Amino acid sequence: MNRLSREASVRRMLEGVPPPVPPGLHADAARRGARMLRRRTLARRAMWLLLLAATVAFVVWAVTARPWVEPPSETTPPLTGW
Repeated sequence: MNRLSREASVRRMLEGVPPPVPPGLHADAARRGARMLRRRTLARRAMWLLLLAATVAFVVWAVTARPWVEPPSETTPPLTGW
């Protein structure tokens, strides 16, 4: 098929009567869309909850471990000059 004949067949299809839509199509699409929206909302809330829990765990660890403080020396320097 060349370009002109393809354009002509598409124009005939667009100008003709559209094919019938199944009766339950709108209800099915609305139900699937609502289900997808609920899943996305639940996933988003779960991710925020996970981020909050990780932040709280990190803050608690940082306060108790205090990783920015240098640990005390394990050995004592030799005593000289007494």
